[in-house]
Amino acid sequence: MIGVIESSLEDKKMKWITRSHVHVDRVACPWLIKRFVDTQAEFLFVANALVREVADREGAIPFDIADVELGHVDGHCSFVSIVRKYGLKDSALLALADVVNAADIGELSSNPYAAGLEAIAQGYALRFPDDQVNLEEQFLVYDALYAFFRTRAS
Repeated sequence: MIGVIESSLEDKKMKWITRSHVHVDRVACPWLIKRFVDTQAEFLFVANALVREVADREGAIPFDIADVELGHVDGHCSFVSIVRKYGLKDSALLALADVVNAADIGELSSNPYAAGLEAIAQGYALRFPDDQVNLEEQFLVYDALYAFFRTRAS
């Protein structure tokens, strides 16, 4: 854990749900949620067609699916939607949001780190096809990127 949850909301255990077969945004969002929004978060991954049904049944907050508050909005990825919703202002986090956004929406040339993040996401998907394991392993990448951007923000 990063140890910096300055912008954290009260720790409430909530369920969060999205599509299975995680990639850039669906790894970055759980990292963001765990580190800055809900340290006790539980993540559910289901087939796209089942997200809303399972969300209703489980009382889970849907993210990174079409037509939800924490999905793609105004040409930006779900990570950006979460940053905005929860009023996160940390400059290192905002720099990371720019990378995630560029990688997720396919504008790899708009950020010098985006293509690398996309390549990392593809590699992790091949190595760890189980979504929960992928998150656990890949969170270290986001911790490292966040630490990198914190040094640049100083």
